[in-house]
Amino acid sequence: MPLPDTDVMGPEAAQPGRRLSELAEKAVLCSRDCCGAGTTVSGVRGDDRATAVTHPDLASVVAVQLRSGDGPIPAALDSGLPVDAEDLLSDERWPAYRAIALETGVRSSVTLPFTRGDLAVTLSLFSFRPGALRDVGHGPVRVLGDFAASCLVRDRHYRAALAEVDQLETALRSRPVVDQACGILMHLCGCDADEAFGILRRISQGTNRKLHEVAAGVVHSRGRGVERDFAALKAS
Repeated sequence: MPLPDTDVMGPEAAQPGRRLSELAEKAVLCSRDCCGAGTTVSGVRGDDRATAVTHPDLASVVAVQLRSGDGPIPAALDSGLPVDAEDLLSDERWPAYRAIALETGVRSSVTLPFTRGDLAVTLSLFSFRPGALRDVGHGPVRVLGDFAASCLVRDRHYRAALAEVDQLETALRSRPVVDQACGILMHLCGCDADEAFGILRRISQGTNRKLHEVAAGVVHSRGRGVERDFAALKAS
């Protein structure tokens, strides 16, 4: 079975939901007795959380664990080891998870954790039969999980790079306006360029407005009122 194609990196490929869906779908195909799968990803501090399931009924099975912090997924993340529930009819470790899983017809599950740096991924496989998933933690399913976790890390770095480029482009576009505003302040306040920029920054912080917005206002008004505003900030 071919692995997901990661040669082309575009905005769609960098979406964690798409990557998680691919992992869940391909993991099901790797296991003969698997009736469905669910995947999660989050930063180690709980940020950037996303989930995917192969069937709508499994969404509640995953959600109850994330909501309560109790179940195979939290247990696997805490221990860093696979967590196997061979027969939920007799397994009483996680009452809320067990109740919803049995309600959907799930009798057994196994959850595999994959950690890469500050990113944590889980892959949960479900079966209608007890004890049917004992060996899925090895072989193709683990290879898929390892591969997907590495791809998600690369996707995250890609999104971070795009955000940085966007910030740089915004800074470059706003630089001429900031320079003009500094020139006006230097003339009005009799200060040098560093002091003029400091005034803009203080006004930006004190009024909770972006620096380029403050600069555009100074240019538009030719600096009228800036001295009064800055004096008020210094007095506060």
